Amino acid sequence: MIKALAHVCLLSRDLERTLDFYCGTLGLQKKFDFIRKGELFGFYLEVAPNQFIEVFKGDTAAEPQGRRITHFCLEVENIGAVREKLVSHGIVVTEKKKGSDESWQIWCKDPDGTDIEFHEYTAESSQITGTRCIVTW
Repeated sequence: MIKALAHVCLLSRDLERTLDFYCGTLGLQKKFDFIRKGELFGFYLEVAPNQFIEVFKGDTAAEPQGRRITHFCLEVENIGAVREKLVSHGIVVTEKKKGSDESWQIWCKDPDGTDIEFHEYTAESSQITGTRCIVTW
């Protein structure tokens, strides 16, 4: 049912320093940017083929103390089947929707309240094409 860990999402107080650390120091490659209101809001870093670190500019005033990882994401082959299985086990899960990165997604929480995102990539997914992702949220 699960293919891989798709990404881990981090909040960054300084996107430039974060990019320099992960790309300049650790040698990762930036796959694509997130743009909000015409400005850089975050980016995807490729760790290995189809495995990523997602980074967003964090609002330090709204950020829970010490919480830097906001969620993790699992890549799946059939998001509809995964949703059905979760629902059949009594898990509250969002409706399937296509995100601004052109990937199908659903969300739920684990028993401790950690957000889990599930992705099914499409041929148009930014994770595949490297195309910038314009967000409106």
